[in-house]
Amino acid sequence: SEETTSPAKQVATSAAKGPLSVYVVNYPLQYFSERIGGEHVRVTFPASANVDPAFWEPSVDQIVTYQQADLILLNGASYAKWVRRASLPESRLADTSAGFADRYISLEDQATHSHGAGGEHQHGDVAFTTWLDPQQAIEQAAAIRDALVRQRPDAEAAFRQGFASVQKDLWELDKQFAAAFARYEGRPLLFSHPVYQYLIRRYAIEGYELHWEPDSMPNPEEWRAFDELLKEFPAGSMVWEAMPRPEIIAALDQRGVEALVFETVANRPRDGDYLRVMRDNLARLSGQRR
Repeated sequence: SEETTSPAKQVATSAAKGPLSVYVVNYPLQYFSERIGGEHVRVTFPASANVDPAFWEPSVDQIVTYQQADLILLNGASYAKWVRRASLPESRLADTSAGFADRYISLEDQATHSHGAGGEHQHGDVAFTTWLDPQQAIEQAAAIRDALVRQRPDAEAAFRQGFASVQKDLWELDKQFAAAFARYEGRPLLFSHPVYQYLIRRYAIEGYELHWEPDSMPNPEEWRAFDELLKEFPAGSMVWEAMPRPEIIAALDQRGVEALVFETVANRPRDGDYLRVMRDNLARLSGQRR
């Protein structure tokens, strides 16, 4: 008769294989993968900390390391366009936002601009910061769980437990964001950069997005256009990915507009992790200085 393998023996076998090598294209996927996979995964995101992962281009050697991974997690929604040009093993790819592709936000009237040394680019035809909607982040985390289970089915219970923990935190975050943004009902919000589309949709925010950078003082013509915008869109707050330069803050203050930082945490934060950064965002929205 065939010998059956006990659950304990399966776990031991899984451990003997070593952790799965998982490569990702941004930090949120790294954070979710590490929490869901625990000791069963070794997650790598090879981009340096000072780049925007959406427009980062890996070297040939880095692409080779992606090709050798057990699992490659993609963000989808036109994020990390280098993926389309690279030869990556289809059987090991998982598009974490494919489940809500029919809910992607299409972009129109795309302006070309630059992020410092990153060079000029356009944000593409689809909004890509999918994880800023916690409910979509939950769906991405679920896709990660399922991809890990396919690769290491004997660790399914651990992956499901890890996902349940992430899901609980994101549900709570969603509830708290809803309460925080409710404070702005009837008060429009300006956004310095067109990366908050899913956040705006999730919480039904009356928002207007510009193409301003926190480290670049707008020129007089841009300030004149801003003043005209305020006449039609009397916002009292402007949301930034990072704290803008003091002279920008001063110019906003003169116009009665408060600068609020809401980090998108696409790359590794200097302090804490994804959840810590989101809770800091929440505290600032709620009027608690962090």
